[in-house]
Amino acid sequence: MDNYDIIIAGAGIVGLATGLNIIHKKPKVKLLILEKEDGPAKHQSGHNSGVIHSGIYYKPGSLKAVNCIKGYTQLIEFCDKYEIPYKICGKVIVAIDVKEIDYLNNLYERGVANGLKNIHKIKKEELKEIEPHAFGIEAIRVPYTGIIDFKVVSQKYSDLISTQGQEISFNEKVIDVKQKSQGLEIITDKKTYNTRIFVNCCGLYSDEVSNLNSSPSPIRIIPFRGEYYKLKNERNYLVNSLIYPVPNPEFPFLGVHFTRTIDNEVEAGPNAVLSFKKEGYNKTSFSLRDSINIFTWRGFQIVALKYYKIGMGEFYRSFNKKAFVKALQRLLPEVVEEDLEPGGSGVRAQAIGKNGSLVDDFVIEQHERIINVLNAPSPAATSSLSIGDTISDKVLSLLY
Repeated sequence: MDNYDIIIAGAGIVGLATGLNIIHKKPKVKLLILEKEDGPAKHQSGHNSGVIHSGIYYKPGSLKAVNCIKGYTQLIEFCDKYEIPYKICGKVIVAIDVKEIDYLNNLYERGVANGLKNIHKIKKEELKEIEPHAFGIEAIRVPYTGIIDFKVVSQKYSDLISTQGQEISFNEKVIDVKQKSQGLEIITDKKTYNTRIFVNCCGLYSDEVSNLNSSPSPIRIIPFRGEYYKLKNERNYLVNSLIYPVPNPEFPFLGVHFTRTIDNEVEAGPNAVLSFKKEGYNKTSFSLRDSINIFTWRGFQIVALKYYKIGMGEFYRSFNKKAFVKALQRLLPEVVEEDLEPGGSGVRAQAIGKNGSLVDDFVIEQHERIINVLNAPSPAATSSLSIGDTISDKVLSLLY
């Protein structure tokens, strides 16, 4: 049986960043990363819109706020060092009507509290100078926001781990975790390993892997699919950078928006549709097992009763392009159905507590010699090096 100091399950951007931080601090540690897919960043890390987030949205002092601000700087420095393409293009967060002004002001105050000194509130005239085709009565200009391909970042993390003599095993799924007197036994669909420390960075499956290794998880991962259209190339001129609405403060999604990507395309979306499969990237994706886990969770039942009108609206827009376009036209009135072609999709791992709480912050829990990363949604990609730093400190404090 192979023996390791540390085993990490999950080669998404957080798992890889954790591994990279560990070996930077302790190069001689024996590390193994296990990944059920055939390469890194195959799910959330590789299916997002590629936005480098500024940290404006997050409650001051929260793990999201602290790690996003710190991780932003670390990510930029990393990309400069390894010549990974990115662009700091800025974005505008736009209030469509007077009812959103208070939310916009609160967002501005939150950004200032998080240290974003160069954000500015702007009027309609200034908005037109930045985004001539956008509609809004007021906005916040956020110059920090950027665009990147996080698959490229993740691959670089993976390459650096491998070149420093550590192991990443793809096509190998963790199926059980057993606590032994002298450590932990990690059982995969291929073999069994011994390790002193185990780190669960399994994203969409983090709750299930947590249930293998400790008491039942206090949260359950509920998958929400985000579907995108993209503007046809000849209409890309309608968007200069990123145009976002003021988010609904009661809902953990940012609303449909426009994002110019690092490949110079313009994505429109996403919506937020309940997925009946954890890796359900298509409208027809379905898993009976995943669906049972969703609908039998008391927390989801509470959320569904509270937000059923919003949820039905998201489903309607998913199957009705005209309705999707109508939502986009609030920000960009000139957009018409003919301007849009199908884009990609992603699945967000939304953690929901048993009491129906939509878990908004990162959740990292320790159970003896096991660390479970139970909630790491956006801005986890931007924050990855900082989150990895935090987790690696926890790991090494257990190891030494």
